[in-house]
Amino acid sequence: MGILGKIFTWWDGATIGTSWFSVRKGKSVGEDVFGNVYYQTKNLDKDGDKRWVIYSGANDSSRVSPEWHGWLHKSFDEIPESHLPQPRIWEKEPTGNLTGTANAYRPAGALEAGGKRASATGDYEPWNPAEAE
Repeated sequence: MGILGKIFTWWDGATIGTSWFSVRKGKSVGEDVFGNVYYQTKNLDKDGDKRWVIYSGANDSSRVSPEWHGWLHKSFDEIPESHLPQPRIWEKEPTGNLTGTANAYRPAGALEAGGKRASATGDYEPWNPAEAE
């Protein structure tokens, strides 16, 4: 992308300002399965406890793994690798936000799914202004 891309674009990785702030004020505390790097302020007494993520690729919050989401939002203070139990066999891998893609959920009756919805069950009566008086 080049230096101009890093200066002016925020949607594809960290800008130069964010990278510089992370070097000056932050310390890397871990990385998730997606390659996102997580930071915390170096001086917790002076700066308070600030936490942030530098995405590997597009900036999409649905790409933050559930374990690190809890850490970012201060649900717990320990780093997820040392704090959380091993994943269960039945747990699925997290997926990104599929809205706007061919794999997005489309309920019955959606135009993209054919536009046929179930007929009314008979318990619905439309409002009639003449009967309201």
